[in-house]
Amino acid sequence: MTRHQKRLSVPKSWPVERKTATWTVKAGAGPHGEAGVPLLIVLRDVLGYVDSRKEANYALNENGVLVNGDAPSDVERPIGMFDILSFVERDEHYRVFPDEGGRLSLTPIDADAADSRLGKIARKTQVSGGDVQLTLHDGANIRVDEGTDYATGDSLVIDNESKDIVAHFVYEEGALVTAVAGSHAGEIGEIDTITVTPGSGDNVVTVSQDDGDGFETIENYVVVIDENFTEGDDE
Repeated sequence: MTRHQKRLSVPKSWPVERKTATWTVKAGAGPHGEAGVPLLIVLRDVLGYVDSRKEANYALNENGVLVNGDAPSDVERPIGMFDILSFVERDEHYRVFPDEGGRLSLTPIDADAADSRLGKIARKTQVSGGDVQLTLHDGANIRVDEGTDYATGDSLVIDNESKDIVAHFVYEEGALVTAVAGSHAGEIGEIDTITVTPGSGDNVVTVSQDDGDGFETIENYVVVIDENFTEGDDE
């Protein structure tokens, strides 16, 4: 299997120039599916902290890079929406967040904000033993007690060390959300209305903004956040 990916065919969310060269590195197996950006691209092409795969491997071997509190072993490990990147020696921390063009970008955050990450509940299923399994947007699975009041579309804050749920934000009218895809990616506002579309069509969400005109997008494109999510972006 090839370890390379043509630049012209990478997902729109990847922060790479498509016409500077023919090939780029291919994401390995892991979180975020095809939308995940290889860690090597983040270290080399976005941050400029390494010049080669060899230097990136060295940084990982020295545990100088943490992703969601863990030391990755593979430079092709996919990085995606809401992941937390920490650089121990530099005392630098970033949250992966879509910019207004929909491409993933790195937002500087302080050390306290780097202790946990946000996840949107993509699926909720019953598992053996009576528990419920929550699958997050990045593919991570979390087991909770049956009857716990979590629903698809809600957001959770997961502690990077314990992997416990430390906060729960309900997807409902009045919730603060950010758009993560589409023409309004990166914008933030409050849900005014959720319009349920009959049949197989996407539900539509209308979002209002204090400092903007508001926007309308589909349900899959919004993620519930809280005020600390935006306040933590300033170091």
